[in-house]
Amino acid sequence: MSQDLYDLLGVDRDADDTAIKKAYRRLARQYHPDVNPEPEAQDKFKEISRAYEVLSDPQKRSAYDRGGDPFGGGAAGFGQGAGFSFTDIMDAFFGGHAGGGAGGGRGPRPRVRRGQDALIRLDVDLAEAAFGVTRELKVDTAVLCTTCHGDGAAPGSHPVPCETCRGQGEVAHVQRSFLGEIRTLRPCAACRGFGTIIPEPCRECSGDGRVRSRRTLTVKIPAGVDTGTRVQLAEQGEVGPGGGPAGDLYVEIQVAPHRVFTRHGNDLHCTVTVPMTAAALGTSLTLPTLEADVEQGADSGVETEFSLEIPAGTQSGTEQVLRGRGVPGLRGGRGDLVVSVAVETPQRLDARQEELLRELAAIRGEETPSGQVKPGSKSFFGRLRDAFDGH
Repeated sequence: MSQDLYDLLGVDRDADDTAIKKAYRRLARQYHPDVNPEPEAQDKFKEISRAYEVLSDPQKRSAYDRGGDPFGGGAAGFGQGAGFSFTDIMDAFFGGHAGGGAGGGRGPRPRVRRGQDALIRLDVDLAEAAFGVTRELKVDTAVLCTTCHGDGAAPGSHPVPCETCRGQGEVAHVQRSFLGEIRTLRPCAACRGFGTIIPEPCRECSGDGRVRSRRTLTVKIPAGVDTGTRVQLAEQGEVGPGGGPAGDLYVEIQVAPHRVFTRHGNDLHCTVTVPMTAAALGTSLTLPTLEADVEQGADSGVETEFSLEIPAGTQSGTEQVLRGRGVPGLRGGRGDLVVSVAVETPQRLDARQEELLRELAAIRGEETPSGQVKPGSKSFFGRLRDAFDGH
């Protein structure tokens, strides 16, 4: 090869390994036969690959810089001698390593790895979700093997280097192609890429370094959670292979329906039904609070009920908003309680009741009411459109 190898890659003679690899990647993406079908592109690709083979190897580069034959007098053709790694071509196109261990890197992959996260669902009452609760949970997860302490080897033994890959965790496979000899690195089948072999696996965990066990955890559910909220317990999930650090445990909340209140965000809604006479004359009702569902001490001072005033003439569907009687928020504050009033019309009247109602209707001039006809209520989107139109 008459042309200077540094000139072929377009780098200075004092270029470091990073600059050489970067230049090779750029040229490989430009001249690789799969990308550039021009006949001269194949020859150009062979030249830059040969230049990279020399300049990326410290011994060959040193021999070349001294004016010697970097291939030790071998035949002058592309791909002779030690060859080059197919990984380098993959680097050129994808910017990573084609073979190797965990995470795409080269070398043995570690036996010790982080465990997976775990998920468990917890049913709580509305009051428990609103004000918080502490629960004990039984979880079934992988825990550290106490026999081998995560090592995976039986007591008195230990992992030994793999003889097949010499502890590298990968072996080279050489193939011939029109590009010459292409060397790829694959995980070692004998040690499964770990680089070590456990000759005597622990009988308790079969060499995994962890066993499954049921344990009890105490979890504190904060006030204000709702269905779908997840409480994270750090490092309480699955212990990793080889006794690696545990993942996290997530407790997903499921709030049970309440007999009185319905939750919408941090607001509570309920409906009270009153007789027609009470709605007309007004009345006072006693309603329970959500706090009534929580066990309190005799002198706790927590309000378990409150008085709701129904003004005279209250119509069915009227809502009263009681500020600060809803659900506490996860980030502070508290929602409202919205009470809807439903007026109950009597269905069965005896003769005396009917007589009195007819007398009342006569007094009010309502014996033959004509009724009041109003436009039907608009949908949500209709009201939203009117709001934008200024109606």
